[in-house]
Amino acid sequence: MQQSEEEIERKMLLYKTMSLPKRFFGHLGTVLKHKKYVRKACFKMGLYRQGIFHDMSKFSPTEFGLSVKYYSGKLSPNAVDKHLNGSSRSWLHHKGRNKHHYEYWIDYNVKLEKYTFAAKMPMRYVAEMVGDRYAACVSYNGSEYSSGDPWDYYLRGRGKITIHEDTEAVLEKALITMRDEGEDAAFKYMKGLLKITKGTDYTKEKLGL
Repeated sequence: MQQSEEEIERKMLLYKTMSLPKRFFGHLGTVLKHKKYVRKACFKMGLYRQGIFHDMSKFSPTEFGLSVKYYSGKLSPNAVDKHLNGSSRSWLHHKGRNKHHYEYWIDYNVKLEKYTFAAKMPMRYVAEMVGDRYAACVSYNGSEYSSGDPWDYYLRGRGKITIHEDTEAVLEKALITMRDEGEDAAFKYMKGLLKITKGTDYTKEKLGL
């Protein structure tokens, strides 16, 4: 069911109903919970360093301060920031420092002479992206989370994002596996790809996707 503009605006302004201490500790708890689940996912895929150091930039003044300001516990603070201000300095800071976001890999294409080129993501960051999407859905959906949520969230932007076709194929396969067979099956699939590729180049054709 499509939400009315009034309902959307109401949700975007929920942060104003919370005191600063509640927003501070609420956001801190969300970040720590998110990191816990990403760590769990990365460890299952053999990505120990990435699991430990995932999203450390969220503790920087730029990201943490703005996220506390717009925290409501119902929506991403960055989404609220974008809705109210047109863009989010916190998100721009974050995506430029974290290689598990496909936005990090968007570059200028010399041949096309415009910013439409998506570089292929190294497999270890694709794997971390899978863990990140799983953890984000767990953090925000709580007791209502299901293994199909990461795929459903991805579908809302499918066809609109700038992502390399080989990276996209791996991400979709992992999220569909998660939806149909559960998180552990998806992490096992990604661990297998990490072993096969060994950090080298990959294509969807070579991976049978």
